[in-house]
Amino acid sequence: MAARLSNGASSPPSQTSSYEGASLVDLPKSWHFTESLPADALFPTPADSHKTARDRIRPRQVQNAIFTWVRPEEQKEPELLGVSPAALRDLGIKAGEEKTDDFRQLVAGNKLYGWDEEKLEGGYPWAQCYGGFQFGQWAGQLGDGRAISLFETTNPASGERYELQLKGSGLTPYSRFADGKAVLRSSIREFVVSEALNALRIPTTRALSLTLLPHSNVLRERVEPGAIVLRFAQSWLRLGSFDILRARGDRALIRKLCAYVAEDVFGGWDKLPARLEDPENPATSPSPRRGVATDATEGPEDTSENRFTRLYREIVRRNALVVANWQAYGFMNGVLNTDNTSVYGLSIDFGPFAFMDDFDPSYTPNHDDYALRYSYKNQPTIIWWNLVRLGEAVGELMGMGPDVDDPAFVTEGVKEGLESEVAGRAEKLILQAGEEYKATFLAEYKRLMTARLGLRKFKDSDFEVLFSEALDTLESLELDFHHFFRRLSSIKLGELATEEAREEKASVFFHTEGPPKMIDENNARKSLAKWLTSWRERVIEDWQDSEGVVSEARENERIQAMKQVNPNFVPRGWILDEVIRRVEKEDDTEVLNRIMHLALHPFEDSWDGQTINGIKYDGDSQEETRWTADPPKTERAMQCSCSS
Repeated sequence: MAARLSNGASSPPSQTSSYEGASLVDLPKSWHFTESLPADALFPTPADSHKTARDRIRPRQVQNAIFTWVRPEEQKEPELLGVSPAALRDLGIKAGEEKTDDFRQLVAGNKLYGWDEEKLEGGYPWAQCYGGFQFGQWAGQLGDGRAISLFETTNPASGERYELQLKGSGLTPYSRFADGKAVLRSSIREFVVSEALNALRIPTTRALSLTLLPHSNVLRERVEPGAIVLRFAQSWLRLGSFDILRARGDRALIRKLCAYVAEDVFGGWDKLPARLEDPENPATSPSPRRGVATDATEGPEDTSENRFTRLYREIVRRNALVVANWQAYGFMNGVLNTDNTSVYGLSIDFGPFAFMDDFDPSYTPNHDDYALRYSYKNQPTIIWWNLVRLGEAVGELMGMGPDVDDPAFVTEGVKEGLESEVAGRAEKLILQAGEEYKATFLAEYKRLMTARLGLRKFKDSDFEVLFSEALDTLESLELDFHHFFRRLSSIKLGELATEEAREEKASVFFHTEGPPKMIDENNARKSLAKWLTSWRERVIEDWQDSEGVVSEARENERIQAMKQVNPNFVPRGWILDEVIRRVEKEDDTEVLNRIMHLALHPFEDSWDGQTINGIKYDGDSQEETRWTADPPKTERAMQCSCSS
């Protein structure tokens, strides 16, 4: 079974691994998903779908199924615009394969691997069926309306298995009233941000390639060029995959899907974690990432826990970890519906996403989110709201406790008269999981923020004195979230020795134009100096030697450690808009290679002329300077729509 990291991120192959990758032909391929779960009855076999005219596979309601067999639409003269070298490596595809025509045809959906055209047998592409709550309201059947999965592959070097999927590859039964296409604009955004988040070590779906469809015109707010992203993930299942089954009362399929997730996605029921003994103090309990699995919770208080509760807990913890990463790095998805919330705990489905500019907890990148439901400050709450919906979908299985495998329950459901007891037990278990969600979130957030502030150990007082005070200061002075941490990384303790020095150094955090006009600069300097005083004291306490001194060697170690967690580059909205304009209007496709290089190596001081991972990069130093400098004042806190 593929190796899994506890935070949901993939385990990257070593840079020194002797494995050079495989050709597309030799790349190991599997179809566990379609072999394990029921297909759409209208096309019970791949052959039934393949023999059906492509234009007859159109939107409709699909019952009693997790997926539909459907092949991508054929694309004329696809143009490969960009490839992620990191994605090639992590998938186990050998370098140079991206230059072949087979690669170009695969990532455009024109070439199927594993399918025997003559015998009409073998592995075949598919689209998932799922539903979802959108902006808090039940939206019914949704599904992969423009995404089609091709196959799974396991990288022999890392042991990690990924499912490869095309986004923008044509109509499926789940396209509803849409066209199954994706526009170049949003495809560029997803291509870049997927790899940028992974480089920041934030659990995420990935992107291998970006392909322009020169003969595809797509109508959104205007007519736009079409494109396809080949993306991949350990699993594309969402909370909405369970929502649709609950709405339809499909008890048997909920149970079957749970088993697939536990056994195939997470590696076995025995890998799922036990309950935290003390949610308020995760350090004294089984790890919030992994615990000891048992069929019943030890102790006299509660013996109702079963394997389905442990499965729920695993999904809860994974999502707590990813949202903690978003909050620590100022990332917002923009549309955290349940169909956009990953079972695996990944950042998924990038529409109106954004990285924070000036710190504003109420900021949302979605200009249709008038109630600020998906704002930065609401993300942890909304993810838990979504997880409660999942708890309701699997609540019957959790609530049955040790009797979950009773034959009468399996076939007929909860006996009359026991409904309240089962519901009450399920509610209690969901509330317990909620405490673990908070504990896991806070533990991960503290870990990340401790590292971002250059500390080695967290103290309880750090949360208020350093974390909260820093964010309050950023908000009140309208300072840039990312620049604050990166510029703090380079400050030496000697530069903060006196109050006067700290007030002078405060200017490094201001925008080029200085503090906002309504804020007095002297007061702004004093406010920052006050926080720098607390930070300096904690750094000295944390890094001093036995003689109470922070040596130059330790200072340099701290600075380098901070620079490895505080990015110099993030793909902000205004940068992506510039790249989109240059690709669409100026036919400048080289800019994609340059932004991808920065996104894949976000912690460098500079890139042009530098050798990174043994490869010398020739970029554009002036462009790099602009992209890492202050965002243009009129282009901060940009918003965009959900259309793509």
